[in-house]
Amino acid sequence: MELKNLFSTIVSNEELHARWLNTLSLMENTGARKISASEDPATVTYIILKHAAEEHRHAFYLKKQIEKIEGAILPTYAPAYLLAATHSKRYLNQLDIDVCRYLKTERNLTGKELRFAAYLLVTYAIEVRADELYPVYQEVLTEANSKVNVKSIILEEEGHLEEMINQLQHFSADWQLHADKAVAIETRLFENWVSKVQAEIETAA
Repeated sequence: MELKNLFSTIVSNEELHARWLNTLSLMENTGARKISASEDPATVTYIILKHAAEEHRHAFYLKKQIEKIEGAILPTYAPAYLLAATHSKRYLNQLDIDVCRYLKTERNLTGKELRFAAYLLVTYAIEVRADELYPVYQEVLTEANSKVNVKSIILEEEGHLEEMINQLQHFSADWQLHADKAVAIETRLFENWVSKVQAEIETAA
């Protein structure tokens, strides 16, 4: 099922839509916490702090959007309040693990150098995904005349991608090679995650 059809199915069902927003909030929050965890206490930069803060805000913003869906009360990230809960919680962690393995093999990195390189590549791959996912979701929201919107997130994610490319260019002359590998890893995980979301929606229907 292509993304637009999947989102259309989700948005047309208020319970599924609320759980979808909560799932996106969870994933934004996971990303923010991962950025913070990768920080070096002495050398953390303005860009990294800005990015972590904005990802936390996206998590909060998506959580607030749930209030626009009548009767939806999803107070936590407990599995019952998410879509494909297990895979949604593992998605970014697995991406981080797989990218770290790649960097250890290809660049022989360890310690804080490994954490920083993984932050760059994982975040780049996620921003590439966000630049695809959120505009399609917003298109469906607009067509459905939904009160929910993610336009502000779209603008900030576009800026994040530019910032990540700039940081990657300073990280390595062959940054595109490594970035493409991270995107390939993320694509595999994303497609698996979407299949689990789709299966859960079909079961609920």
